[in-house]
Amino acid sequence: MRPVLVLTHAPHEGPGAVARALDVPYRVRTVLDDPAPRLPRPDEVAGVVVMDGPMDADDVVGHPGLAAERALLAAAVDADVPVLGVCLGHQLLALALGSRLHRRSAREVGFAPVRVVADDPVLRGLGAAGSTPTVLHWHGDAVDLPPGATLLAETDATPVQAFRAGSALGLQFHPELDAAMLDLWLATPEMAADLEDGEAERIRADGARVLPGLVPAAAAAFAAFAAQVRARA
Repeated sequence: MRPVLVLTHAPHEGPGAVARALDVPYRVRTVLDDPAPRLPRPDEVAGVVVMDGPMDADDVVGHPGLAAERALLAAAVDADVPVLGVCLGHQLLALALGSRLHRRSAREVGFAPVRVVADDPVLRGLGAAGSTPTVLHWHGDAVDLPPGATLLAETDATPVQAFRAGSALGLQFHPELDAAMLDLWLATPEMAADLEDGEAERIRADGARVLPGLVPAAAAAFAAFAAQVRARA
């Protein structure tokens, strides 16, 4: 059985609910600073998941492993391998497909709605077209819609919050978190440094209100992704 490859970029930013939804083997790797990482070929994996991190998606000089991640993502989409990119992973996926990154263009931090503008078999777990689910945002960069991709969700600050490109789904926001993972983020100095006065308390309070409904919705979305993976495994 082929495994799912999960690429991470920071120890506190793991796959969370994505991993809990997978019912096939998966391998977690971090190749961020490796100039020549040995990554599997698309025909060797059942799926590829790329998670968040604090670095810029186009910083291949500071983090040379990002170039290999982008090459793998492009090859995986070409091979029709199920791909899920979250936040930084969403941006890396977009760049791999020919998009552009806009640094520091759209700071969104905290729980707020997104507008779902098109239906998708995975994103549907969080909300169908026309709905406005509340999700956790934590980013300052944004990407353009890759050529040929379908826009799935948007906000005023970030026009591309989610997109579908063949077998790949990119999510700029964070449905992978539960209450324990949110507490970890708020206690991590690197994450807390991004917050303005009072933001941590507001995010914690909003999480207590939003996560009881968001967690099962995200589980449904990731279960749909897991089904796509299982069909290939």
